Amino acid sequence: MPRCFWCTDDPLYQAYHDREWGVPQRDPQALFELLLLEGFQAGLSWITVLKKRERYREVLFGFDPRRLAEMSDEYLESLMQDPGIIRNRLKLKAARQNAQAWLRLEDPVALLWSFVDGQPKINHFSERSQMPSVTVEAEAMSKTLKKAGFTFVGPTICYAYMQATGMVMDHATDCDRYAELCRA
Repeated sequence: MPRCFWCTDDPLYQAYHDREWGVPQRDPQALFELLLLEGFQAGLSWITVLKKRERYREVLFGFDPRRLAEMSDEYLESLMQDPGIIRNRLKLKAARQNAQAWLRLEDPVALLWSFVDGQPKINHFSERSQMPSVTVEAEAMSKTLKKAGFTFVGPTICYAYMQATGMVMDHATDCDRYAELCRA
C-alpha cells in the first residue's frame, strides 16, 4: 500500500500511519494523550515516542488528566529513573501542568477544534517540501494554550498535533489514506 513519504518500514510506524494519523479525533482522552505525547516528542523523532507510548500509558495513569494533575513531585522524580520513557524533567512536569490546564478548560474538544472551525482542513501535499511545519492556525492554538497555562505547546508542536488528530489532513496525495480520508 502506498504510504506517505515520511512513513518508514517500521511496523509500529506503519500501524500508526495507517490507523491513527490524520483521522479526525474528538475523544477528549485521546486528544489529551496526543497533546502530551507531542510535547514529549519535542526535539526527538516520533518513532521514539511511539515505541514508549505503552509505557507512558502505564506510568501516566492512562493519560487520565485528573490523576496526572495530582502527581506529586516525588512521583515525577521517580519517573526520571524509568528507562521506558523519555526521562526529561521539564517534559514530565509539563505533563502535570498540562493536565491541570486541561481540567480548567470548559470544553477542551471544542476549543481545540475551533482552530479549524470544527471541521478537518484537507491539504493537498505530494512532498515533504510542500508541507508546512507551522500554520497561522497552529500559531493561534499555541498562543491560546500557553495563555491557558499549557507548556510544550509551541506552534510546531501544535501543527504536528493538528496533523496527528486529523484537524488537518496532511496525508500525501499519493498515499492510500489520502483518498480514503477525503471520501470520509
